[in-house]
Amino acid sequence: MKIEVWSDVMCPLCYIGKTNLEAALNRFAHKDQVELVYRPFQLFPDAPSNTGQNYYEWTARIHGGGMTADYAREANESVVKMAGDAGLAYNLDDLIPSNTTDALRVAVYAQSRGKAGAWMTRVSKAYFTDAMDIGDRAVLAELAGEVGLQAEEVSAMLAGDQNKDIVKQERQYGSRLGIAGTPFYIINDRYAVSGARTSSAFLAILEQAWREEHPLQMLDAAPNDESGGGLCGDGVCRI
Repeated sequence: MKIEVWSDVMCPLCYIGKTNLEAALNRFAHKDQVELVYRPFQLFPDAPSNTGQNYYEWTARIHGGGMTADYAREANESVVKMAGDAGLAYNLDDLIPSNTTDALRVAVYAQSRGKAGAWMTRVSKAYFTDAMDIGDRAVLAELAGEVGLQAEEVSAMLAGDQNKDIVKQERQYGSRLGIAGTPFYIINDRYAVSGARTSSAFLAILEQAWREEHPLQMLDAAPNDESGGGLCGDGVCRI
């Protein structure tokens, strides 16, 4: 089973969804046959960094449409609770808002080295819990080193334009698929799931997808029928 996880570091629901999906996979009987592929879908490519605004002011600014900082604060109360339910501690008051292009460039790099899952967990924790500046390339390189990536390679990659086009192209491709928000999950190029779910909900989705991809096949070999018919004819006792 292949699961494509479309997400953005700035999306608070993505970190929650990732955590709950991993918890579901730990309970899934076929976990060893699941391949996770992380794909970037940048929500606000033109979002500013280093504005000096707090998270709520910045969120209102990038969304526009008359949104206020107070509204953004109230709207995120339920998100913070969801994070707590998933075992995560969100610290939105101290969060340093940032454009996520560079963080997603590292995600593409990490995917090519089998470290995308670890990277998305670490950079999300840095952003939502640790109040680290993920717009700072030195910080990103440090975080990359923590998950087993080569910090010097990441620094060199970020100093150039590598993976910028990929981040942009992935968003365009995701939009053509119909993705309009994150998190978004595609299972076996066939099933789509939008939004963060609880671990139990994810487990039910995984089990349903597995059953539909691996249906039971009835065999035609004749049973050893000595019942003489009636309620237990054809080798089957019926209700």
